[in-house]
Amino acid sequence: MGKQNKEFVKEITPQSEDYSQWYLDVILKAQMMDYAPVKGCMVIRPYGYTLWENMQQGLDKRIKDTGHQNAYFPIFIPESLLQKEADHVEGFAPEVAWVTHGGNEKLTERLVVRPTSETIICEMYSRWIQSYRDLPLLINQWCNVVRWEKVTRPFLRTTEFLWQEGHTAHRNEEEAEEETKKMLAVYQDFVENDLAMPVITGQKTEKEKFAGALRTYSIEALMSDGKALQAGTSHNLGTHFAKVFDITYLDSDGELKYVWQTSWGVTTRLIGAIIMVHGDDRGLVLPPKVAPIQAILIPIAPKKAREQVLDKAAEIFTALKASGLRIKMDDREEYSPGWKFNEWEMKGVPLRIEVGPRDLEAGQAVLVRRDNGVKETVAISELTRYIPVLLEQIQTNMYHKAKQFMEANTHRTDDYQEFKQIMEEKRGFIVASWCGNSDCEETVKEETKATIRNIPFHLQQETPGKCICCGHEAKHLVIFARAY
Repeated sequence: MGKQNKEFVKEITPQSEDYSQWYLDVILKAQMMDYAPVKGCMVIRPYGYTLWENMQQGLDKRIKDTGHQNAYFPIFIPESLLQKEADHVEGFAPEVAWVTHGGNEKLTERLVVRPTSETIICEMYSRWIQSYRDLPLLINQWCNVVRWEKVTRPFLRTTEFLWQEGHTAHRNEEEAEEETKKMLAVYQDFVENDLAMPVITGQKTEKEKFAGALRTYSIEALMSDGKALQAGTSHNLGTHFAKVFDITYLDSDGELKYVWQTSWGVTTRLIGAIIMVHGDDRGLVLPPKVAPIQAILIPIAPKKAREQVLDKAAEIFTALKASGLRIKMDDREEYSPGWKFNEWEMKGVPLRIEVGPRDLEAGQAVLVRRDNGVKETVAISELTRYIPVLLEQIQTNMYHKAKQFMEANTHRTDDYQEFKQIMEEKRGFIVASWCGNSDCEETVKEETKATIRNIPFHLQQETPGKCICCGHEAKHLVIFARAY
């Protein structure tokens, strides 16, 4: 590898040296985003935004397949609406951005730049829902929200971010609970199958649930530095908001009743999760299903054979693009093949296709996988058939690799001293018993910086032992971790 290529890779700090700097180096070098002039905000560059669009497409289809429709609600919310629900306003007050002037005139009522849309959507639902025939009402919106965060990190926690938020209304608790868990399962399916990222599903504690919700469920992922990331949430809002906003319907028995509501959402922090679950010291490693470019074709064309190689490469490119592959050809003369290899590896392109004079003679191309570096030669005539199969293998391998990492870094203990040692030295998920008391939950957080990520569904059949903190009889087996 030449000096130019060494310098290129040197610009990414190794994970073992400084994980936070590695993360920032990767997203900046890969041109995923750049810092905006407004503190805590980012510009999502085309490569990062294309990744988001591909993610959006996969999730939006799933949302629509479950009967939901997209709509759009205003970014501005009157202060009076936010103030209507006490828990809700208390939960968001520290993060709210206010609009006080329109042009040079002071507004008669301050406006909130939406931190979430429950209140304005509830106001509209109170107008739209009259009868049981209007239910269920299943609406989703893709939009931006603003939360005035004190500490920000690109994609993971920014002042403004992109997300989808679903808001539904139902006749009774059973329907609302079914919807809440259904959408959590949709998130799990999307994140595990499209993003190749294993998650733990479960219920949030009272302390960690969404402000104003009856119950909150989450999917939790483990990053490669051993920290957890809340990858998505689904809330059963009960009738709390319905009572505040007077969202009632005339039921078939002639009685006027309050609707039961849900809300659920995932954000651009999933981009950060993809980077941290799959990335390595050479940069991004992107799952084929959402990668902006699934394959990069690099002609290796010395002057003598340049025209011949480029012609054949163009032919291969056209055939693969026509087959539906997201492919790009890098035929830039001003960069060496080695430089190009490094650049596209850093950008996480799942597959590299190399074609040179010797390959043409042999009627083959060289394929190099980003996930494990395995190199193989394949007949050019077989590429359109073989590459989709190979990309599926890469997708599956990335999931299994992440799953193995999560399992290897999930620990169990009933001993609080061992708990502290694991959290300090190894991190990861810790399965432990908890009495259900928020005081114990807070004590563990203060002493170890670990929070209860959720009460996992898959552990609910097991009998918990003694509470990890107080030693009394436990109610639940829970997952603890330090989190982003």
